[in-house]
Amino acid sequence: MRKQFDKQLAELNGKLVEMGQIVEEAIANANKALIERDTLLAKQIINSDDEIDNMEKEIESLCLKLIVKQQPVASDLRLVSAVLKILTDVERIGDHASDISEIITMIDGEYIKKLEDIPKMAVLTQKMVNLSIDAFVKKDAELAKKVIASDDEVDDLFVAVKDELITIINGNPKNGDQAIDLIMIAKYFERIGDHAVNIAEWVIFSLTGFHKDIQVM
Repeated sequence: MRKQFDKQLAELNGKLVEMGQIVEEAIANANKALIERDTLLAKQIINSDDEIDNMEKEIESLCLKLIVKQQPVASDLRLVSAVLKILTDVERIGDHASDISEIITMIDGEYIKKLEDIPKMAVLTQKMVNLSIDAFVKKDAELAKKVIASDDEVDDLFVAVKDELITIINGNPKNGDQAIDLIMIAKYFERIGDHAVNIAEWVIFSLTGFHKDIQVM
C-alpha cells in the first residue's frame, strides 16, 4: 500500500512541477510581450491558459484519489492538502499572466515611459515561483522562507511604478489610460509574487504543520 502511495505521490510531484514550469514560461513570455509590444505572443499566452486550467483539474483529481483510495496518515494527508492549496495559487498565477497579456493587446501607441521596474518585477516574480515549487519538491523550508522574504522587493517595485505613473498622469492627463494599464500590469505581477509567497507558506505547512492562519499538531 505504501509503495503504491509513494508512486502516486511522485507522479503528483511531477505534474505539479510541470504545471509550475508552464506558468513560469507564461510569466516570462508576458514580460517579453510587454517589452517587445508583441501582441501575437500575448494572444498565445491567453490561449494557453486553458492548458493550465486542465492541468489543475487533473492534479486535483489525483489528489482526491490519493485521499479516498490510499487513506493517508496525518503527515501524508497534510502534504496532499498542501498540494491542493498550492495548486490553486499556481492556477491563479497563470490567470494573472493571461490578464497581463490581455492588457498588452489593448495598449495603443508608444509607451509613455521607458519600462524598467515592471520587467524587473516580472523577472523577480518568475524566480519566486520557480523557487517556491523547487522548495516543495526538495522539501526545503529554508528555501521557502527566502521566497517569502523576497516579496518585499516586489512590493517596493510596485510602489515605485505606481508613484511614477501617477506623477505622469498629473503632468499630462492624456497619458491616463496607458498609465492605468501599466499600473494594472504591475499590480498583476505583484499578485503573482503574493501567490508565490502563498505557495512557500504551504510548503512550510506541509513540512512542519505550521501556517500563519492554521496550525495542525
